[in-house]
Amino acid sequence: MAYRRRIRRMVPGLVMVLVAAVLFFATRESVAAPDGDRAAEKYGFKEMPIAMPPGYDRLPKHSVRVVNPAYEKIRSWISSVGASIAMNDITGSGRADGMCIVDTRTDRVIVTHTPTAPAADRFTPFLLDPAPLPMDRAMAPTGCTFGDFNVDGRMDILATYWGRTPILFLARSDGHRPAPSAYTPRELVPSESTDGKYNGPRWNTDTAYVGDLDGEGHPDIVIGNYFPDSDVLDPDGLKNVVMNDSLSNAKNAGGDRVLRWTGATTGTSPTASYTEERQALPYEVSTGWTLAVAGADLTGDARHELYIANDFGPDHLLYNRSAPGRIRLTEAKGERDPDTAKSFVLGNDSFKGMGAEFTDLDHTGRFDMVVSNITAAWGLEESNFVWKNRAKDEKDMRTALASGTAPFTQEAEDYGLAWTGWNWDVKTGDFLNDGKQAVVQTDGFVKGKTDRWPWLQEMAMTNDNLLSNPAMWPNVQPGDDIAGHDALAFYVRTAGGKFADVSKQLGLAVKTPTRALATGDTTGTGRLDFAVARQWGPPAFYANTAPEVGEHLTLHLVRPAAGADAKAGGLAGAGAPAYNASVRVTTPSGTEIAQLDGGGGHGGYRSFDVRFGLGSHDGPVTAHLKWRDAHGGIHQQTRQLAPGTHTLMLTGDAQEVPTR
Repeated sequence: MAYRRRIRRMVPGLVMVLVAAVLFFATRESVAAPDGDRAAEKYGFKEMPIAMPPGYDRLPKHSVRVVNPAYEKIRSWISSVGASIAMNDITGSGRADGMCIVDTRTDRVIVTHTPTAPAADRFTPFLLDPAPLPMDRAMAPTGCTFGDFNVDGRMDILATYWGRTPILFLARSDGHRPAPSAYTPRELVPSESTDGKYNGPRWNTDTAYVGDLDGEGHPDIVIGNYFPDSDVLDPDGLKNVVMNDSLSNAKNAGGDRVLRWTGATTGTSPTASYTEERQALPYEVSTGWTLAVAGADLTGDARHELYIANDFGPDHLLYNRSAPGRIRLTEAKGERDPDTAKSFVLGNDSFKGMGAEFTDLDHTGRFDMVVSNITAAWGLEESNFVWKNRAKDEKDMRTALASGTAPFTQEAEDYGLAWTGWNWDVKTGDFLNDGKQAVVQTDGFVKGKTDRWPWLQEMAMTNDNLLSNPAMWPNVQPGDDIAGHDALAFYVRTAGGKFADVSKQLGLAVKTPTRALATGDTTGTGRLDFAVARQWGPPAFYANTAPEVGEHLTLHLVRPAAGADAKAGGLAGAGAPAYNASVRVTTPSGTEIAQLDGGGGHGGYRSFDVRFGLGSHDGPVTAHLKWRDAHGGIHQQTRQLAPGTHTLMLTGDAQEVPTR
């Protein structure tokens, strides 16, 4: 009898072990999709050295931040974000061969050229200097993205920070080459300093989105803040800092700020002015711990809907109800049925949203969404999201979103994209020009030698009432490791239709935590390259060396630049980027939609090129374009375009113009 009782007591434990084993092998089977090796053979990348500013190697390099005393015991956790990278055309040549990089080792913003840039586009790399704007030791850059914020046809730079509001570095009309003197720093949020010190709010920004939200034809900005306004990086700061007040529904963060474009000037002293739209977002969705913001036109009105990815709580899909001069967005949520887990309903998840991307995965002519979460095996094994667009068309989507319903279903496991690791930025791109999107995902958290997963899992069971106090968190300090050896993931479609991570086969699986991704055709040949920002490691650039790529259609979509000096040469390109312009391309293989992405995701920003892989199709392509002009009017046009690269000036119609 005693033996039987002992067996009965062991049954629950044995069942749990069996369930865990089944889940583990099911997970591994789904990640290790068949035909991965065969699919990888078509791809190839070569890592190339990135040119840094003169003397950069001699600058002191750090591996952890100086933080507020209340955060000292978890300073490695606090030091886990901030690396950023962007790629775009900054010389006006028509090639996306310029880069800006935030290197956390030095807390500097670097402007340089890609290793593939031709001699005509090369310049001496330099560091962005905010002077005379005030800076102090409690500030550090966390992001940089390109944009034309005064619409003069020259590429500017938006830099975000922990410890202050963002700074716009506006390109001057008399700048002939990228250099420190070619940019004028301006406060994005007006702030006066009578004592030479910074007296503005202590924003702690982890992401930024750039796009036309109100339909006026100018770039608006959404800032995603993480910690609430506080002295996060001040070693002598007040103990006014907190952590998240829940692991699944935290709402005590810095939240999201929407800034509407209100005016600009050009010339040798350029300006751009913005005003905060405090009523743009519903309060209940504006206070999350935001790590990523992405946008796309889901309804066909040339205004972007937004996806906000939040750490420690629900993500949000926001329907754009804005009008010129007034930005308003409302939330739409998915619908749950008996077979759907709560966290697989859009807007109701309890996961850790880290990155977001809009893309057309299956040639449906509709935008889907790919979202990064924490998916570490035997750790916090949630799931990435692949939100499949199930609306019939844009009209159907508009009706659903207006009623508060988001017609998306979560299908990451079906695509083989559910589990990667501790994930961050995610970008898609057609690296073979075969009409199939690859999915690239950054990965890894805190690298060290002592595994602290048990402590983190113990914390995950802590009462939410204790979490906001940093003193209640387990130590995470230099030497500790939490998913620190995860590697970048590069997912490609296999013959069976699922995605497989082939980063090891391609030599991309460097075991250093990565944060941000940028993509662009840096050579003007139709080959898509990419670059990655590493946390406490050097950035990397990967040139596309695939043995064979198909035909492509690459579009540079611009509008007439503003100002009398718009065509004064120097850094001016063919025109100002046509924010929110979208293109549907129809070929014998189907219909695909893409857009001019003004900037979105987590810390990584692609070039403004709108690209389509055509495979072996070498005949004319039917392209349907939709855009807003500089006054906010909507236009549409269908054109037949030959494969290759085209620059189109979008006014009342779309006219091809030469690249400068």
